[in-house]
Amino acid sequence: MTAASTMPFPGFGRAHARRLREVYRSAGWPCQDPLEIELLAAGLLERMRDGAGHESLRVTDAGIAVLADSLRGNRARLSAHEALVETVALRQAQAGRIAWRGLALRARVPGDEGAGADAAGRWCVCRPDVYSIRHTTVAEYVEPVVHEVKVRRSDLLADLRQPAKRAAYLDLGACWYVLGADARGRPVGDPSEVPAECGVLVVEQGQLVLARPAPPPQRAGLPFGTWMALARATPWAQPDDAAQQGMLGG
Repeated sequence: MTAASTMPFPGFGRAHARRLREVYRSAGWPCQDPLEIELLAAGLLERMRDGAGHESLRVTDAGIAVLADSLRGNRARLSAHEALVETVALRQAQAGRIAWRGLALRARVPGDEGAGADAAGRWCVCRPDVYSIRHTTVAEYVEPVVHEVKVRRSDLLADLRQPAKRAAYLDLGACWYVLGADARGRPVGDPSEVPAECGVLVVEQGQLVLARPAPPPQRAGLPFGTWMALARATPWAQPDDAAQQGMLGG
């Protein structure tokens, strides 16, 4: 295993990479915790002493190589995610819907159990990858839909362990999970892993394929707060070439 690998030693993970970044952009004050011990032992960090005997940390050349490799991997994953989000937004636009990307929307989720819990639930802010409504002048016909895009299995599993996040999406409208493909072209998850209250789309041979429809949303219209958020935001606009292709019937 070379120093430039994203796995310079067994067990190296996101927390190690994050610590390397923190040390690189800070004064390098030691934390003296297990993460630091592992990074020092691997030669990715080194201890430095100034003239007064104060100790600080410095990212070594090997650590810089690991950081660069980690950044390249992050950019590749982000590019795959962004590309699939763009595809989903385009499909919504082609279906005559108005779509937004990265909106911050307030949603109500069930309150925590226990004494004093609010039966009406609590408010939270969620950011679906794509949020869309029908292009209509009738408020009750907007049919709001949330699309959550996953291109890595680890991200999917982490998301599925957050029922409150899913409840927030369902409060906003019908919820769909979009499962990208791995390096071998296989979906990053099985539709059966996604709770039944959500629909599932999977990427097969570069195409979005319906795996399971989403149940009807909890509400047909939108609360006033969501309308205000949509009014302040700019809808996603499809690229010129895609728009032209749609007008030509391509």
